[in-house]
Amino acid sequence: MTGKIETVGIVGAGQMGSGIAHVAAQAGYKVKLYDLSEDRIEAGIATISGNMARQVSSGKMEDKLRQESLSRITPATRLDELADVDLIIEAATEDETVKRKIFTQLCPLLNPEALIASNTSSLSITRLAAQTDRAERFIGIHFMNPVPVMKLVELVRGIATEDYTFETARSFVESLDKTITVAEDFPAFIVNRILLPMINEAIYTLYEGVGSVDAIDTAMKLGANHPMGPLQLADFIGLDTCLSIMQVLYEGLADSKYRPCPLLVKYVEAGWLGRKTGRGFYDYREDPPVPTR
Repeated sequence: MTGKIETVGIVGAGQMGSGIAHVAAQAGYKVKLYDLSEDRIEAGIATISGNMARQVSSGKMEDKLRQESLSRITPATRLDELADVDLIIEAATEDETVKRKIFTQLCPLLNPEALIASNTSSLSITRLAAQTDRAERFIGIHFMNPVPVMKLVELVRGIATEDYTFETARSFVESLDKTITVAEDFPAFIVNRILLPMINEAIYTLYEGVGSVDAIDTAMKLGANHPMGPLQLADFIGLDTCLSIMQVLYEGLADSKYRPCPLLVKYVEAGWLGRKTGRGFYDYREDPPVPTR
């Protein structure tokens, strides 16, 4: 048996949260989008509007659907405005302390029947669920970035996740026209367990002077047929997120092969986090962007 999802609450209006809101509204769900400030929510909705406008201009969406989809998204400036949703998807920063605080504040406000999902890309679903009052109704729904474009979603069950929760989440994700892969609750799941160590190794290759930023990215694009180089991809993901996932792998699996590259740590400490801050392995203040090493 599966539950009926009509209204989806999303905590976090950044890149991932706005992307999830986009596809959920487009699929016909009512969406309540929450963040800490009205400015962040407005920025998230503006991003959604811009992305939908591009879909219209490219012929992938009719303008009528764009208008209907946007009308289904309601800003929520307080957590208690999410009290009546059927499904909460947490899409906050990849920081376990932040996520735990959100669940602690949110759970007393929710309908007891509501399901909770985390969009975490690496953290333990079992551990996050234990912070809530409904571990059996908690699941990992990991969307890929950019959400409107990427077809894959990882579903991750915690140790207490009930079949009802899993099947309801599966039905919801399938209704978004996404492809599901089921991952066990191990650090970084499937995609990032494989992808992030590759990116980290590319950063080590730069750190050790084996090749320049341009040489490494060109080599992987033309030699391995990757659509973008690993350092460009790291900038797109966000170097702080890359570091966070590597730390989860390193601490969770206790294997030195997952040790974050010191150069990655240095860039994050400098605030060079990639595209979102204008500088990472490339300087995006230039057009076209130029390598920083």
